[in-house]
Amino acid sequence: MNFEEYQNEAKKTAIYKQEYKVTYPVLGLCGEAGELANKHKKTIRDGKEINIEDAEGELGDILWYVSQVATDMGISLDKVAQKNIAKLRSRQERGVLQGSGDNR
Repeated sequence: MNFEEYQNEAKKTAIYKQEYKVTYPVLGLCGEAGELANKHKKTIRDGKEINIEDAEGELGDILWYVSQVATDMGISLDKVAQKNIAKLRSRQERGVLQGSGDNR
């Protein structure tokens, strides 16, 4: 499955009021990222490895919310992925992959 296929399938399961378009999935994305971070935090506290199935579930939820933010904004997730890789490759080629700031 590619990102376009995923995005098309994911939007079929989006159930929230249109008045909360973008806002609802952005808040959900923050919540799911927080859940993944919390699971990881507990691995540090307890000295245990993260449960891969739990991580896959949280990452799937994160992906769904990312997809919905893109859909609600009229943005292609395929395009987002392509542009991100191009940006990272450019930074790598210029030796600025490590560092700070958006405009590297």
